[in-house]
Amino acid sequence: MIAKIEQLLREVEALEAGNAEEVEALRIKYLSKKGAINALMADFRAVPAEQKKEVGMRLNELKTKAQEKIAALKDAFDSQDTHAGDLDLTRTAYPVGLGTRHPLSIVRSEIIDIFARQGFSIAEGPEVEDDLHVYTKLNFAADHPARDMQDTFFIDVNEQDVTRNIILRSHTSSVQVRSMEHAQPPIRIICPGRVYRNEAISYRAHCFFHQVEGLYVDKGVSFTDLKQVLLLFAQEMFGPDTKIRLRPSYFPFTEPSAEMDISCNICGGKGCPFCKHTGWVEILGCGMVDPAVLDACGIDSKVYSGYALGMGIERIANLKYRVSDLRLFSENDVRFLREFEAAY
Repeated sequence: MIAKIEQLLREVEALEAGNAEEVEALRIKYLSKKGAINALMADFRAVPAEQKKEVGMRLNELKTKAQEKIAALKDAFDSQDTHAGDLDLTRTAYPVGLGTRHPLSIVRSEIIDIFARQGFSIAEGPEVEDDLHVYTKLNFAADHPARDMQDTFFIDVNEQDVTRNIILRSHTSSVQVRSMEHAQPPIRIICPGRVYRNEAISYRAHCFFHQVEGLYVDKGVSFTDLKQVLLLFAQEMFGPDTKIRLRPSYFPFTEPSAEMDISCNICGGKGCPFCKHTGWVEILGCGMVDPAVLDACGIDSKVYSGYALGMGIERIANLKYRVSDLRLFSENDVRFLREFEAAY
């Protein structure tokens, strides 16, 4: 038995390997469950009692030296692999393709740029809001349908005090309210952001979407100022030949209120299925800020006036890129996103 141990010990001390695979083969040969050293361990039971102590010590010495030798060989090759890893020979020779900007980000940046050139600055606010800033200070009646559970996502409902209800904002007008609370005119801001409404998801509606709203409050602001800003925006976004028209409408926070149409950028106003053969496409709502809203935000409506406007970014993207299904904007389909590689 001792002679076998001595022979294996000499073999272990002389072990060499040319690569990591050979190291693994040596480990299996000597240290695995069916390896040479474990075979000697099995024969240990037949050793006479008076020799067990010496044989056991020699077996442990053999196993320890075998483990150390194979570990040293393995470490040598692992060190070589670490240096070789600086160069990845499996990497493709072609340049790695870059990602693209999302179409909504492209349109959002265009809208912001157009208004920035007219003196508007960006204002942002929280997406988790309270009823006070989303509805009450914007002149929504206490029984207005927008406050219902089927239209608004409520997070915490306080039956005792409706103004403290915690909700997901349904429009970015809440940012306008916060801006008017903390600043005095002149105020000229745009408020881009994501909003939420409790709607069934379909090709034409979603439970979340994106808006850009604008606000200008100062002395002597008129509807004429609003119309000029809207005309410039439409022509910058859709082309210099774009025409606009304003139709009377109603919003709780503006008076008078209007919806703005642009001449269809597909048929040039001649009439097509996209514009339902009217030659016009609605893109935003607007109006003069209701004096009650100004007063609620701490601005004297007898001294100052202002206008507000709001549009859906998805709506503008639909018109600009003719995307027929709103769900495509949020599904992150790479095939769809790659269509916008040259859009910026």
